[in-house]
Amino acid sequence: MPDLRACVPSLWPVEVANALLVGERRRRITPADRSRFLGILGLFPISIDDQTVAHAWAGTMNLGRDHRLMSYDASYLDLAIRLGLPPATLDARLKKAAHAIGVPHFVLA
Repeated sequence: MPDLRACVPSLWPVEVANALLVGERRRRITPADRSRFLGILGLFPISIDDQTVAHAWAGTMNLGRDHRLMSYDASYLDLAIRLGLPPATLDARLKKAAHAIGVPHFVLA
């Protein structure tokens, strides 16, 4: 089996926390579901990029401006470019931006 791992921008834990909080507020998940999800998530080999902030004012902002991306989404594209890895996304605008600059992306169903 290939070495499967993920690298995410440093804002990713905050995004996950927000999604879980919103899920709880809207009663889509329970606190027990949240804990279970975080336990499962901790089993995956996910590296958090320590250079996200250093690239925010240049690479990320430029990508956001050039491709009409939110800065959060642009940070994933910037990371993909810097690491030479394809982003895994369902976001149509992010896929379109990646395609426009020749960055392949994982196709997710």
